[in-house]
Amino acid sequence: MLSPRKLLRPFYARDPRRVAKDLLGKVLVHVDGGVRRAARIVETEAYCGQEDQASHARFGPTRRACIMFGPPGVAYLYLVYGLSHCFNVVTGEDGLASAVLVRAGEPVEGCLHATTGPGNLCRALALRRETHNGLDLMGDLLFIEAAEGAEGAPRPAERTLASPRVNVGFAGSWADRPWRFSLEGNRFVSKPWPTPRSTSRLRPR
Repeated sequence: MLSPRKLLRPFYARDPRRVAKDLLGKVLVHVDGGVRRAARIVETEAYCGQEDQASHARFGPTRRACIMFGPPGVAYLYLVYGLSHCFNVVTGEDGLASAVLVRAGEPVEGCLHATTGPGNLCRALALRRETHNGLDLMGDLLFIEAAEGAEGAPRPAERTLASPRVNVGFAGSWADRPWRFSLEGNRFVSKPWPTPRSTSRLRPR
């Protein structure tokens, strides 16, 4: 059944830095054999086009990264060290190769594992590259939806942090871009703890 709170394609068809910020507080949902597995997004990273030397797209539309050059609102999953699956969503204009990595979540329902860190989050939601890479997030199997507070009430505003991305030291000056976004003080944010470059107030959408 279509969720009335599901994020639609225009949400993703924007600058990845804006999408990365706006994904905080939203809920990533996988309907796994009829079971909802869901986590509230608390940490993201933006990857901004082929010129971004921290991005997989820096080598062009390779077999792994070609999905980043496609339309927004599509899942991009890849393996790290051949072990851990990582979930991203393609963003921006078709052909510009931008994406947002979801680094951590707060458990909501049906989680099978810890949700801190991108590999753990995929284990918790039973997401795998072989099955979910390339799925349209407008479908009913894998999608992101707006969150609600207790009994459907809006959640209170939360402060967001912007800090450098993780494990991209090879990218030179691009490694210093403050394109990692997280909810301040949330215990599910992954290590290393963010060193804030800027803060802003996030209000539920």
